[in-house]
Amino acid sequence: MRLLVALLWLSAWMSTTVRAEVVTLSPVRDNTLFADADGDTSNGAGPVLFAGNNGQGLTRRALLRYDLAGALPHGAAIDSVVLALTVSNAPNSVPRAFTLHRVLRDWGEGSSYATGGAGAPAADGDATWQYAFYPTQPWFASGGDIDALASAALTLAGEGSYAWRGAGLTADVQSWLSKPATNYGWLLRGEESGLNTARRFESREASEPADRPALTIYYTGVSRLRPVAWGTIKARYRRGEP
Repeated sequence: MRLLVALLWLSAWMSTTVRAEVVTLSPVRDNTLFADADGDTSNGAGPVLFAGNNGQGLTRRALLRYDLAGALPHGAAIDSVVLALTVSNAPNSVPRAFTLHRVLRDWGEGSSYATGGAGAPAADGDATWQYAFYPTQPWFASGGDIDALASAALTLAGEGSYAWRGAGLTADVQSWLSKPATNYGWLLRGEESGLNTARRFESREASEPADRPALTIYYTGVSRLRPVAWGTIKARYRRGEP
């Protein structure tokens, strides 16, 4: 009998509470890759990002990375994820598909700055079309090392706010939370055939905070151990509850 009571007391003391939580994060890094042979164009510190093809058929791809380890508790279960981006300029309102892909190696954000779609001269440490970190660490593949399988897809028209979601993004965040060293963020691709498929997105340096890329994570967290009053334990025992 004493052993049973002791076990009940231990179980009650070690009981935990499971809570649904939500957190919204801003990127810790973002950049645009501008297709060129030399890989010396970037926009690390600029207020905008680009993805898709411009009017000359030149491709742009956007990079985004979020710090998860500093914002979520260890052991959290990711329930769902929403990535919201603001399109601040589009050449037309023709619906275009934009996909998010996991990046497979680290990359940089330097001090290059531009507001237009041509980019700026790359600074040391910038990600470019040819370099993960300009000018010393090239990508294995031009245009960025990414998972060919998209984590999420969304059709965009003209200007406005858009949100990517789905099981792929949720799995990415859960994986990165479990293995922070593999978190290199996402690459955003637009349609890369034809002309004028590109969209301009607000970056983490945008003047309006509400327009910046936002990652909202819904997760289930486990609280710290909490004691239970001895009277509660005895009442449970009399009722035959665990």
